Amino acid sequence: MKTHRLGIIMNGVTGRMGTNQHLIRSIKAIIDQGGVKLGDAETILPDPVLVGRSEDKLRALAARTGVSRISTNLDAELANPANQIYFDATLTGQRPIGVRKAIAAKKHIYCEKPTATSSAEALALAREVTAAGLKNGVVQDKLWLPGLLKLKYLIDTGFFGRILSVRGEFGYWVFTGEHEPLQRPSWNYRKEEDGGIITDMLCHWQYVIQNLFGEVKALTCLGATHLPERWDEAGRKYQATADDAAYATFELHNGIICHFNSSWTVRVRRDDLLTLQVDGTHGTAVAGLRDCTAQHLSATPRCVWNPDIDSPVKFFDGWTRVPDQRVYDNAFKVQWELFLKHVVTGSPFPWTLLEGAKGVQLAELGLKSWAERRWVSVPKL
Repeated sequence: MKTHRLGIIMNGVTGRMGTNQHLIRSIKAIIDQGGVKLGDAETILPDPVLVGRSEDKLRALAARTGVSRISTNLDAELANPANQIYFDATLTGQRPIGVRKAIAAKKHIYCEKPTATSSAEALALAREVTAAGLKNGVVQDKLWLPGLLKLKYLIDTGFFGRILSVRGEFGYWVFTGEHEPLQRPSWNYRKEEDGGIITDMLCHWQYVIQNLFGEVKALTCLGATHLPERWDEAGRKYQATADDAAYATFELHNGIICHFNSSWTVRVRRDDLLTLQVDGTHGTAVAGLRDCTAQHLSATPRCVWNPDIDSPVKFFDGWTRVPDQRVYDNAFKVQWELFLKHVVTGSPFPWTLLEGAKGVQLAELGLKSWAERRWVSVPKL
């Protein structure tokens, strides 16, 4: 058995997403399954080193996951030839620093989004890593969610006919921290620490829209800070300076209209924390994180507006659940496996830092639209 042992510097994985999705459910899961198989006699085996500022946190996380290598010295790990990949899950404002150090050390780059706090910086990083000839990628996990994969199947098989519009609803109630424990870190609600739902979520909507429906031509976005006061992890009251809700409409080059509501101040009364409704001339589908239901034109009821009587139509009837076509793995893990294959074999991996820069650009233009209260065109990067 030929084994490609890949040293991976995992910087910033003591945070919630880094620990759960990238370390435990991706890299550790890949190790536990025996690596990524390239064939009957060839495999890729990750060898992570956990890097961060707190040795105590690193030791605790290593003990929890069985990882043998930890370090508080990023420069030393970048100098170690056994480490071929640099992964960054640090705060957005710090990300370009680590990525540029990794480029200088000739490491392949994989990082969380947003890749930078401005599109100019994100585009510069993409150009620098390309000029260095290094393989690179950005996390675009929602593309491998089971619900979105089922939606993509309906698109590819022509179920919708001509797609007319997309309605996205995302969010949930994030407690203020006054009486209940926080579900998200307090920096998310501080603009000065690169917080805000526009910066966070429009990066996601960019790659979801581009990969499923088409290129964005223009957008209008209205942000809001609905809850101006919150309490941090230590129970201290602070002013929320970042947006906690966004209401954005995207016009695509192909004529499709997409509208996405994103909120950390909404209570959920829908099928999932994220739902996408796609309406077409021949059918409609509603996808969540894992499930997808569809209604064909032939099963569409004839609705007549009459508010004086109870509706004779049971609107949740007449919908069909799209069946599971396969076993669906963790979305983050799937993309990690594709990136590891890309590093070893050179297999295609289109989700590059340039694609990540497009997400930063869309978020930046969303903030611009909100500030100027107008439609904004999206230039091609």
